[in-house]
Amino acid sequence: MATYVNNLRLKEIATGDESGSWGTSTNTNLELIGEALGFGTRAIADASTDNITIADGASDADRSLYLKLTGGGQACTITLLPNTVSKVWVIENTTNSTLTFTQGSGANVSILTGETKAIATDGGGSGAIVYEVFDDLSLASPRLTGTPTSITANAGTNTTQVATTAFVKTAVDNAEPFPSGTSMLFQQTNAPTGWTKQSTHNDKALRIITGTVGTGGSVAFSTALGSGATVAGGSVSGNPTTNHAVAAGNLAVAAGNLAVTVSGNIANTTLSTNQIPSHSHGFSTSAGGADSNQSVGRRGPVNANQSTNNTGGSGAHNHSHNLSGSVNGNPSLSGAPSISGNVTAGNLAVGASTAAINVNYVDFIIANKD
Repeated sequence: MATYVNNLRLKEIATGDESGSWGTSTNTNLELIGEALGFGTRAIADASTDNITIADGASDADRSLYLKLTGGGQACTITLLPNTVSKVWVIENTTNSTLTFTQGSGANVSILTGETKAIATDGGGSGAIVYEVFDDLSLASPRLTGTPTSITANAGTNTTQVATTAFVKTAVDNAEPFPSGTSMLFQQTNAPTGWTKQSTHNDKALRIITGTVGTGGSVAFSTALGSGATVAGGSVSGNPTTNHAVAAGNLAVAAGNLAVTVSGNIANTTLSTNQIPSHSHGFSTSAGGADSNQSVGRRGPVNANQSTNNTGGSGAHNHSHNLSGSVNGNPSLSGAPSISGNVTAGNLAVGASTAAINVNYVDFIIANKD
């Protein structure tokens, strides 16, 4: 009695069987072997399950090496039968749903819509396994032509699997060039999307340093450098002493057209007795009367070298005037005499004054990366 226990379900003729028809059965087996190496197609049921069963000793598309599956309409689990067959299929899924292939309680293989995979069964009966043949295929420097496609991994996947252009685009679109917490300056009022405006620092100047960053100062920028800011240095009073010395140097005044013009006059002043210098007048006398050369006449005996009493107070006096004039010209100074010494403590006082220090500025905000 013939059996069909081989992997292609070919007819195995028992000893002494099919006398006179042995050639016909053999030819059929040869045809089925050719079929098992060829291309076939079949429709999958629009159901959640279906079977692919190799027929015993008869032509059957399910035996084909390359099997194109059509039809369907929903995700379907397909059982490869008999579960004792160990065989390789190349299956193309042209349905609109995922097809999952099983043979027993072992591992299964799913083929997404539009995909083609090579699968193999181990024929292990109730515990049979379906393998994906090229799951661990290693190709040295393969050259792919056309527009090869692949499964797009989930965003954030970090393995050695091939990345599709869709995966790369998603990664680029979601890329974060700045780590969370990064602080940056923005010349705009509101923080851009993905950033949070920081309010810790307000109305402060920027300082560039080479060391560790920090903050400092106690006066707001607009107060310290705004219009009408109060600063020290408006007036100086007091009398500190100094022992400054100016050493000899090559200070030179170059010739220039300096001109001084004065007009007006100084008024006469009559000095009072108190304003003239203290003084006396000397004189001499002769017997017998007045001498025609005497400064002051006197009678009596001769007494030469006489003098009057002192008079005058050596007091100050001044002259009124209506002088006016001008100085013009531009003589130049050159040279470099040195100055040494120091100013000793005194009651020097510096009074407050007002300085207009309107510094140009551009406002920025500081924002932190979310």
